[in-house]
Amino acid sequence: MTIKLLAIGKTDSSSLQNLIATYQKRLRHYIKFELEIIPDLKNTKNLTKTQQKEKEGALILKKLNTTDVLVLFDENGKHLSSVEFSNFLQKKMNAGLKQLVLVIGGPYGFSDAIYAKAQGRLSLSKMTFSHQMVRLFIVEQLYRAFTILNNEPYHHS
Repeated sequence: MTIKLLAIGKTDSSSLQNLIATYQKRLRHYIKFELEIIPDLKNTKNLTKTQQKEKEGALILKKLNTTDVLVLFDENGKHLSSVEFSNFLQKKMNAGLKQLVLVIGGPYGFSDAIYAKAQGRLSLSKMTFSHQMVRLFIVEQLYRAFTILNNEPYHHS
């Protein structure tokens, strides 16, 4: 299985980029992982929130294959512990999934078309985090999940 993380907009902080790269490198030991950045929309001042979500949604849809399973990181998504998240990933791998696509949306969330296409929603926290930091958190949690599945000492219960 491949896990692809799609995110809207680049990461400006070199410190965050370095940390994300560290966990991406660690993840390669366990699974094929791709982080794909969808560039920020231009001239958003003239767009409503709905129009911006629709344009971002169209860009996300272009990145999907017909067999992909799409899971959104959404503030109203399901809360999982790290162990539960590792079990979630194990079930996806056991199902013979070719590619799991995890998506971090733009500043206003997702379009109706993306919500309709998604097969699940997860939330990292009830707190709000910057979209740039969320990338790091997700990549770290993916790494943690695979160390849990492999009974390695990174995670302490």
